[in-house]
Amino acid sequence: MGVLSDDVVLIQKGTKLGEPCVITVNCPDKTGLGCDICRTILNFGLYITKGDISTDGIWCYIVLWVIPHSSSLIIRWSNLKDRLLSICPPCSVSYCFNQQSDCTAPSPVYLLKFFCLDRKGLLHDVTQVLSELELTIQRVKVTTTPDDRVLDLFFITDNMELLHTKKRQDDTLEQLYAVLGESCISCELQLAGPEYENHQCISSLSPGIAEELFRCELSDKESHSQALSPDMTILKKASVVVDNSLSPVHTLLQIHCVDHKGLVYDILRTLKDCNIKISYGRFSQNTKGYRDLDLFIQQNDGKKIVDPEKQMALCSRLKVEMLHPLRVVISNRGPDTELLVANPVELSGKGRPRVFFDATLALKMLGICIFSAEIGRHSTSDREWEVYKFLLEENCEFQLLNMVGRNQIVDRVRRILMGW
Repeated sequence: MGVLSDDVVLIQKGTKLGEPCVITVNCPDKTGLGCDICRTILNFGLYITKGDISTDGIWCYIVLWVIPHSSSLIIRWSNLKDRLLSICPPCSVSYCFNQQSDCTAPSPVYLLKFFCLDRKGLLHDVTQVLSELELTIQRVKVTTTPDDRVLDLFFITDNMELLHTKKRQDDTLEQLYAVLGESCISCELQLAGPEYENHQCISSLSPGIAEELFRCELSDKESHSQALSPDMTILKKASVVVDNSLSPVHTLLQIHCVDHKGLVYDILRTLKDCNIKISYGRFSQNTKGYRDLDLFIQQNDGKKIVDPEKQMALCSRLKVEMLHPLRVVISNRGPDTELLVANPVELSGKGRPRVFFDATLALKMLGICIFSAEIGRHSTSDREWEVYKFLLEENCEFQLLNMVGRNQIVDRVRRILMGW
């Protein structure tokens, strides 16, 4: 176990413009390590072009080739390395043979509250600043007053664990003032109190919207609020093949699926939540919009998956999570129009990165103003969901009461979220 701490995470940048960077992780293994690494990479706005995972259950070796999702994105590679190092278990003999469950204390939650004049794209601009500062948005409550002013409550955590320092707080406020400009009336940052608990759950959803948003699969006859454009109907096809003939101790999963932003993360989080261990995995490059993955897996007890019912349940679950990791619905809320986005929460309690960022970006690109916004959790019979609600302003360029306009909004938001 003689790996130096400097060698646990290595990042080799590409020598040419557009060439992938290679991230190598060499450390003791732990349950869900691959999922945690892929979530962090997704959180930094990076796309995994291909990769290899290998572990003997004690030591893990991961190589991932990554590129930014957007050419305009500035990647702080040293910060990414620090984040990945914080995920990896310590390189000690005692840890490798006496692995304990991850019981890291949760990060303190801070309340960012600002009051300012409203303008188009404001919410995304603030979200972009917080993302660049590596501040994670846990909950949001945005309200617009009748005189076109907004009161925004952001409940945030600091990925760098420095927000308790005056310098970090001053830097955060300074960058927020820079983007808000003269429209900012007040801006405050403090530790969150009991009000955070009051914003944990999303406001009530009608039974019809809840059924449409959280159902296991999207049917062949989509309702208008989730209708897919004709060129996206191919997305409803995925192949997951189980093969027990190639290894005496592992089950091989062969996956063929349309590519999307966070696909590798979606597969690994599903396997993690199903208590499936990956001993070896290879992620091939995108070919004509599709990805192929070969994963040699075991159950948590170290055995192959031979029960046909368990095989079928795992394949079905993977297909749903790969094809529909994010749900987008547009509906009426009284006389108003509301956009809802939902994604499943991991059993660990962690949500999907950058959903609020991408949703607000899509609405900004469409020129749609947001009257109010909210992030919260909703529990169904079998899992927990993170739900994003946006009340859209009627005086925008889109006719919100027109079905064609609504479908265009849903289609554009889904495309941005999925990276198409």
